[in-house]
Amino acid sequence: MVIIKFSNIIKAIKYLSNYSNFINVFTVFWCFMEKIKIAIVGLGNCASSLIQGIHYYENKKEKDLIGLMHWEINGFKPSDIEVVAAFDVDTRKVGKTIDEAIFAEPNCTTIFQKDIPKSNVKVSMGNVLDGVAEHMKDFDYSKRFVVSDELAVDIVNVLKESKAEMLINFLPVGSEKATRFYAQAALDSKVAFINCMPVFIASNPDWSSKFEEKGIPIIGDDIKAQIGATITHRTLATLFNERGVKLERTYQLNTGGNTDFINMLNRERLDSKKESKTEAVQSVLSERLDDDNIHIGPSDYVPWQKDNKLCFLRMEGKTFGNVPMNIELRLSVEDSPNSAGCVIDAIRCCKLAIDRGISGELSSISSYVMKHPAHQYKDSISKEMVEDFILGKRER
Repeated sequence: MVIIKFSNIIKAIKYLSNYSNFINVFTVFWCFMEKIKIAIVGLGNCASSLIQGIHYYENKKEKDLIGLMHWEINGFKPSDIEVVAAFDVDTRKVGKTIDEAIFAEPNCTTIFQKDIPKSNVKVSMGNVLDGVAEHMKDFDYSKRFVVSDELAVDIVNVLKESKAEMLINFLPVGSEKATRFYAQAALDSKVAFINCMPVFIASNPDWSSKFEEKGIPIIGDDIKAQIGATITHRTLATLFNERGVKLERTYQLNTGGNTDFINMLNRERLDSKKESKTEAVQSVLSERLDDDNIHIGPSDYVPWQKDNKLCFLRMEGKTFGNVPMNIELRLSVEDSPNSAGCVIDAIRCCKLAIDRGISGELSSISSYVMKHPAHQYKDSISKEMVEDFILGKRER
């Protein structure tokens, strides 16, 4: 039996007030009957923060908006998201229920929501491919990935049976083959894809056209933080432009102590990551910097930092009269919760696209919450684009 809450009916009426075509009535009421069903690949720190957040906001009110850019999108709050399938390759997570797996080693992010309801969804064994860097075996058991002996499941079959509407990609940096494998699995199962990692899928015309042809949306690539190194760097670069300061050189160095930073010690896995982060800054400059004058990327692994990320940022330029100036900034953030709020919005915008029958790359939300979207816009413009998309004033 399907039960519709009275509060959800009120939300539906408010939502419909943005539309002149009331043929959407059935679709809108239907969307309030169910939760947004998601699947996740990679039950690391980012997935842990996302799932903790889903339950953290469950008993909150709109006045408790801390950490969220939107309380509701399309009538859905953060707590209206349900994880119905999950994939990982670590022996400490495979076969465990989701509520257990998100707190298993080597996860080390802040636990801000300890009480997670017991889940009936177990973590399935995924495909390793290039998802685990060879050098990680040299690190302590509690800090590295430990690959399970289980055989990989049929990913497409699990996605279909779970009734997942979208697949969230949290694979490690450098997982080029693995990301393409899961993107194809999403296509084969007709599930939307949110690519939070720096492998270029949504921003690749060949891939995005495949999703459009299949009639399903895709969001990507490489999730931004709410207030992280990239968004801060972009904001300061925009400030230089708008105040007539000529930026001449800049660097961004980052350190951390989670598995992501161990993984990135292998510089061969960083090509897409460096391109994604660098282009995110270059795209807002009035004049692109030469490669010698811009350096953006991870710096080193510091074990005791755990999921805390330190960003060291320097910008040098010339002001009025060609007089030199510089800015040095140190930013400290808990890395994984810092991106979860952006993922929450991406999920709900993706659901909105599904309900509206929109397919292909969603340029508004991609440009707002991703470092490497197909089209780069200033953050103020992309924010307006997202608001217009939510209100139905723009298609994607």
